[in-house]
Amino acid sequence: MTQKKWFLWITKYWFAFPIGGFLLLMAGVFFGCGERSYIGVHDNMDLFLAQFQMLKNTDSFWKHGVDVPFLGGVSRDNLPSEFSLYSLLYMIFPTYTAYVLGLLLKILLGMVSFRLLAKELLGKRYMACRPIVYMTGFVYGIVWFFPAFGFAFASIPLCVWLLVKVYRGKEKRWYLWYAALFAYPLVSYFSYHGLFILGYLVLAVLWLACRKKWKPVLRLLAAVFVLAAGYVACEYRLFGQMLFGDEVTIRSSIVNASLSLPEIGKEIGQVFREGIFHAEDIHGKVALPVCAVYFVVNNIFYIRKRQWRQIFQDPFNLVMVFILFNCVVYGLYDFEPLRTLVETLLPPLQGWQFNRTIFFNPFLWYAALFLALLRLYEAGVWQMWLANGLVCLAALSVILTPTRYNDLYHTCYNRAYEHFHGQEVDEFTYEQFYAVELFDEIKADIGYQGEWAAAYGFHPAVLEYNGIATLDGYLGFYSQQYKEDFRKVIAPALARVEATRIYYDDWGARAYLYSGTDLSIVSATKTVYATDDNLYMDSGAFLALGGKYLFSRIELANAAAVDLELLGEYTAADGSMTIYVYTVKG
Repeated sequence: MTQKKWFLWITKYWFAFPIGGFLLLMAGVFFGCGERSYIGVHDNMDLFLAQFQMLKNTDSFWKHGVDVPFLGGVSRDNLPSEFSLYSLLYMIFPTYTAYVLGLLLKILLGMVSFRLLAKELLGKRYMACRPIVYMTGFVYGIVWFFPAFGFAFASIPLCVWLLVKVYRGKEKRWYLWYAALFAYPLVSYFSYHGLFILGYLVLAVLWLACRKKWKPVLRLLAAVFVLAAGYVACEYRLFGQMLFGDEVTIRSSIVNASLSLPEIGKEIGQVFREGIFHAEDIHGKVALPVCAVYFVVNNIFYIRKRQWRQIFQDPFNLVMVFILFNCVVYGLYDFEPLRTLVETLLPPLQGWQFNRTIFFNPFLWYAALFLALLRLYEAGVWQMWLANGLVCLAALSVILTPTRYNDLYHTCYNRAYEHFHGQEVDEFTYEQFYAVELFDEIKADIGYQGEWAAAYGFHPAVLEYNGIATLDGYLGFYSQQYKEDFRKVIAPALARVEATRIYYDDWGARAYLYSGTDLSIVSATKTVYATDDNLYMDSGAFLALGGKYLFSRIELANAAAVDLELLGEYTAADGSMTIYVYTVKG
């Protein structure tokens, strides 16, 4: 190639280098470090990864009418559906491998979905602005979403693309788009996005009906039923529990926040600027400033030209209004009179978090950024390179911000720290957190045969991952009666710490053994931070639930007083964790 051709080729395809380089880096780090990687614990290793491993241990992915061994025995139907692309990864691959593949596929899904939608909407303009399409899609794809539902977040533009195809109705084989729409829930999640997508679809149908656009109305109305059927088919376990289950769950006793109007206003502003932790999209660093500047400049231009109608028709402005609407809904969820009204009018939705409209904002923020950069990109040569620079800056802001689920950052940083300082950090690696070899040794030594147990000083998920049945556990949807029964076990601790009592009674998803002095005794680090070595537990209630073993990271000073007998002390080969195993007398 001549120098000029090389320059033109790089200008066209330069985006392939940062995207390909990042994917190779990510795969190299996670597969190179293996289970010595540092993976986010909160709502991740302490929840879904252990559940998937538990389903694998008990061969329960496809079973019906069975309980899984945690929280005293919970219906398999309360756990993720097998008809999910993310779940399928865990059925096929080892848990750690499935997790890493999920991270990589989420990036590809987000990028490809963004590209499909942009190409559909841009038409002939797409080829000229392809780099900015791919790079913005890449930024959206690498956002460190809640890992278990990363596919659901990343695939939102895919859903919009399918609905646009249905709306336009240009293809002869129209039924293929309905088939694809029916299959879409394989990468989505009803409670986070599906219910809202269906709601927005119904509103679109009503709006088009008012404008008497009957053909699009009929096409989208059919899409509502097809998509709803897809969600029912893919998440049939969830719908069965919601519609036909008669068990009273902890949803009935959850107490939501009740804020004043000034507090709600503050919350709306905060979530507009920062988002929320399950979807930390880092839009505040690049997307928000760029969109704010563009919003002002663009609308001043319309006002000066007296193009008033354009202000209300500009897609960028509409996206920004949608973002603000979701933030307002998020805030108003904490306005108790409104929440009570929704639950009164729609009793089946009691406990339903309608503020999850906020989960659409990451896509909307990067869609707004794309629209702003697109117009900059098409304005001229230097503006094009400015747009390229801004989208690269957005990518770097996501990659280099140590958010809760930025496993790549935490793994690289901790490994570098260990290399240059010659000592490990206090955090657990994936391997150290679950300590499979340690618990294999313990189970063999005590002759474990599936008896009920509990964890103290660490997450019950560790026991669940290792095939130990637990009376404690973490789940947002289980029997209210069991919550009350387990409360008898931890009543002595709850009576001593009011904040812990409120945490359990008003929520209760984490049915853990709590400290009677510290706000939290559960440690995800090598160091256990405890101010009291005593355990405050009703051993009689523990026995009544069938409990036999207590696994503790703390050597209990009052073991005899709570009818516990020490069976042994076990330490991992690398010294990262020590477990004291007790049995309950009786």
